[in-house]
This record gives sequence, structure tokens and C-alpha cells, in this order.
Amino acid sequence: MPTPTASACPFCTLPSSRIVIANELAVVIRDAYPVVTGHTLVIPRRHIGSFFDLELVEREAMLRLLDAVRRELDGTLHPAGYNIGVNDGPAAGQTVPHVHMHLIPRFVGDQADPRGGVRWIFPERADYWSASGGESD
Repeated sequence: MPTPTASACPFCTLPSSRIVIANELAVVIRDAYPVVTGHTLVIPRRHIGSFFDLELVEREAMLRLLDAVRRELDGTLHPAGYNIGVNDGPAAGQTVPHVHMHLIPRFVGDQADPRGGVRWIFPERADYWSASGGESD
């Protein structure tokens, strides 16, 4: 994926007012186009396109912030669950070529049937439980 320079990257030029929490290697912001209230992004400070190119210390820093923001959302929004995801590469839907992790709070009733979660990116293959007699994967 062609990666713009850090000066053209929206995650490299974040105003400090957008940052919810941070550590030495990563920051947390609320998604500018949230799918639900509390939709949050965890972003490494270093301009890098792929999760798989992160240094181990950067991944660990991101996961520490993921835990911290989950605790914050638990205390303020009281979600019943979460979806956690990384779109890595254009074929996976990545639109900003700076790796970022989505933390999406989920609430009872926000979808009529939330089973399958992230599997619904392929709707024709998501409902495995009907085809398999109810077995889980």
C-alpha cells in the first residue's frame, strides 16, 4: 500500500485535543466517524502502514492502551461486549494507511442478531450456525 508521508497522514497530525489517553508509543482517539458511541481507535505514534510491521514494543504499547480505554468505556458506557479489529491493507478495507486498531463497544439490542460479529464482512458465509446445525467455530 502506498503510504503518504507522515506530514500528510491524518493520524500523524492529530491535534492534542483529540487524544483521549496516550503512552510513549501510542495514542487513543475517538473515531471521527463512529459506528456507535464510544467507537475508539488505538494508533501507534510511528507512521507505519501494517500491524505486521510494528515492533513488539509498539504492539505492547497499543495493547496497554486498549486495556485502559476498555476500562474507561466500561465505567462510562457499560457495554455488554466489544469488537476489536484491524483492517490491514486496502483489500481488508484499510482507508488510512497508518495502522490503527478499532475498539467498538457493543450493547444488547444494537443488532437484532449479533452472532458472527466480524464474520459479516462476508455475509454469504457469516451464518455458519444455521448451516452446521448450531455448532460454533
